[in-house]
Amino acid sequence: MVWTMVGFGAGALGAWLLRSLRRGADVHWLWCAVPTALLWGVAAWRHPPPHWLAVTLALAWLGVLLAVTDLRHRRLPDALTLPAGPVVVVLLSFDGADAAVRGAVGGVAFGLFHLFVRLLSPGALGAGDVKLAVPLGAVLGAVSYAALPLAALLACGVALALAVAGARDGIPYGPGVLAATWVLAVFPL
Repeated sequence: MVWTMVGFGAGALGAWLLRSLRRGADVHWLWCAVPTALLWGVAAWRHPPPHWLAVTLALAWLGVLLAVTDLRHRRLPDALTLPAGPVVVVLLSFDGADAAVRGAVGGVAFGLFHLFVRLLSPGALGAGDVKLAVPLGAVLGAVSYAALPLAALLACGVALALAVAGARDGIPYGPGVLAATWVLAVFPL
């Protein structure tokens, strides 16, 4: 319950941050506060070790802000995607050397995969998706190497659902890969 309330405040603060960024997003604060509160509540309910709870809370907060921005404006701001890498490195370092190495391998592999897709078909992914793939791949790699392809498949499923729901002006990939990463981090294989 406490984490849910704190998450609500963190989400509201995140909406303010989005509005204040030079290339942020004009979003209602409830769009960030409510989902962040729910995700933080679920993550805390799972009772992970404290260092992993920090990973899942950070991932939920960042994921909500980026998903809302991508759904509304079809872009992922560098002001959020670029600092995500160092934050994930620091958080994973508390999980030990093995998790840090798996995270590094996962980040590089997931990033290169998304870069390859972008080079092969530039309209399929945006540059922000490629930048975001590195920290998300690090989290997925720390969970399990099997989580990497599973997250990519789940992300494609979310994108397909958005297409069926009638997404216009392109189908954002970010919300799907963010949701898949959070689910696999909170409910590991």
